[in-house]
Parts: sequence; structure tokens; C-alpha cells
Amino acid sequence: MLTRRSLLTHGLGAGLSLSLPPLARAASVPNIDVTFLVINDIHACRIGDGLSPNCEAEGKTDANLLRHIRALNNIHRQTWPEAIDGKPTAFALAGQPIAKPQGVIVCGDVTDDGGGQMAEFAEGSQLLQFSHRYQQGPGADHIHFPVYVGLGNHDLDQDGHPPQVDWYRDELRDYVQLNHKPSVFFKPVVPVDNYDEASDNYSWNWGGLHLIQAQRYGGDNTKGTANSLDWMKRDLAAYASDGRPVVIFQHYGWDKFSLERWDPDKSTFTDQGSGAPHWWGESERQQLLATLEGYNVIGIFHGHEHDTRMAYQAGGIDVFKARAAFMGGFSLVRIKGNVMDVAIGDASDDVGGVTFTNAFTKRFG
Repeated sequence: MLTRRSLLTHGLGAGLSLSLPPLARAASVPNIDVTFLVINDIHACRIGDGLSPNCEAEGKTDANLLRHIRALNNIHRQTWPEAIDGKPTAFALAGQPIAKPQGVIVCGDVTDDGGGQMAEFAEGSQLLQFSHRYQQGPGADHIHFPVYVGLGNHDLDQDGHPPQVDWYRDELRDYVQLNHKPSVFFKPVVPVDNYDEASDNYSWNWGGLHLIQAQRYGGDNTKGTANSLDWMKRDLAAYASDGRPVVIFQHYGWDKFSLERWDPDKSTFTDQGSGAPHWWGESERQQLLATLEGYNVIGIFHGHEHDTRMAYQAGGIDVFKARAAFMGGFSLVRIKGNVMDVAIGDASDDVGGVTFTNAFTKRFG
């Protein structure tokens, strides 16, 4: 069956990917002083007037999303923590006010079940719920900053009824395009500098900082999407060959949950399994890291696992993950000059309070 995705991938994809402007090697990288938020696993769960099965018990409620939004909206009224659990954070601005974030970047699973679609063609109720909460707008029930949308397995794995098997996914992908892909016909909500229509990977620049949204993962070619690594190579060559820092955002990581494989002894996927990968395989991970090699990648942020705050390394690159958004999780990031500060935290109450739980700081080349 010919789908919009297959047409883009095999027919028109090369022409529809936004052309990259030439970028001469800069004498110096533009100044960087940017503060932003990273979140993952929102899992908007509304179906009709209620919730999908098990969502209430798992905490995937609108009340928890509103609690999360209040914490994010209030973040610039907080101060950078001086210490966490009695240990100094060593943040450059420890004890000083947090700047207003330039944006909120989402590392996938904006909905719990394919956008909340039903059997008939209609706007998915979960995608509608996500947009009512995590699209920039006024009031206490909307996020107050630009949002850079990324999708995960819960958004993309659901199949529709044949022959329209992709219509759940297409709705989510269309939402990403409408929010970010520049067009001669209209201005998107949050325009970006480079958009690959075949994979929905995109990139943008904040001063001398280059950022890439890789959706489920860089190189994903499942469920009708196109492998983005060739696009990513061109993007990095065009925008980051001058040595400027790069940050990557995607859904899957290098944690135990993301590395699960089929375990024949337990008849399920485990981190001890030796069979087929559950989410993404070792060759895919190596291909992504090989694509990034030679560039100044200072961090990768991901989601997928809900409960654990993480700061670790993969292929020599620092990797970060907050708890799921419906559990209150977020990462606060400041990059100024050659210093990167990351504070991982959670919403702590219903009126915008936060608790910081992890601190990371480094200088980079």
C-alpha cells in the first residue's frame, strides 16, 4: 500500500527535506547562554470523558500533568540549588535565580496509546489533551514556553485497521510537522532551522548551541519512518563542523530497560536476554554513535524508563534522563560558554514547587 510515509521515503523525500544553507567554518562560535527544560513520557491518557485502562492506577492523570506544568512554569522563580542532600552542586549560578527557559524539549511518549484514537477517523483525544497542556499558551493549565515535540513508542507503535494501518502514527507525525516544519504557506508554532520530512527529525540553533530532535531514536526505520542518519550527517556537517556544542534528544537510551532483549528462559524481554532486541539493537546504537563521532556532542537526553533519574555515559557522551513527566520529572539545563549545568528534579506540590535531586556540571571543549 502506498502511504504518505513511503512516498516521502522512496519518492520525494530528498526534495522535501528542507535544504540546508551553506555554513562556512566560523572564525568563532557564537556566544552561548541558554537555559532550557527537558521532559519525557507525558503519557496523556484521556479517552472520551475518562482514561485508558490502568492510567488512573499508574498516575497518568490530568491532575498530575497540571501539577507538572505548574512546576515548569514556575521554574524561573526558583534559584539554582547550592546543595543537594548536603553535597554542594558546584553550579556556576548556585543560589542565584534561574533564567526564564527558552523552551521545553520533549523526549517522547506524549500520549499513552497512539494519540488516543478510536476505531473511526477523528482527532485523538490524548493528542488533544497533550496539546491543551503542552502547547505554549496563557493561563495555569498551559505551558508558558515554546515546546519542541518528540515522539516515542507509545505514540508510534499503534496500528490502525487495514488498509489504513498508519493513520494513528500519521496524526502524531502531522502534529510534529505542524508545530515545527517551516512552510511557504504558514508559519509553524515553533519553527526550526532544518526539518527532515521523511523521518520528522529536526534541528535548531540557540546562539552557538546546536540541538537535534531525533524522535524515537536517530536511525529509526520502523513503522514506516525513514532512517535519519544520512540527514543527521548532513545536518551536523552543515551546522556543527565548526566545533560548536551539540545536544541530542530522543526517546530510547542506553539504560537497562532500553537495552532489553528477548529472554527465552523467562519467555519475556529482560536486560539479561540474548534474543531479538525489544526496543533498539546494538548495531543501531553503534551506527548512531558513529554518526555523532567527530562532533562536539556534549549531551544526550532521553526518556522511555519512567521511575529512575539517570546521569551516565554512552560511547563517551554524557547521557541524562529525568523521571516521567506524569510523575513530575524534568531536567533543567544551562549552557553558558563552555560550561554545562544539569539539575534533575520533580514537581513537589500543586502550586509550582520543585525538588532538585541530582546535579551534574562540566566544562567541555
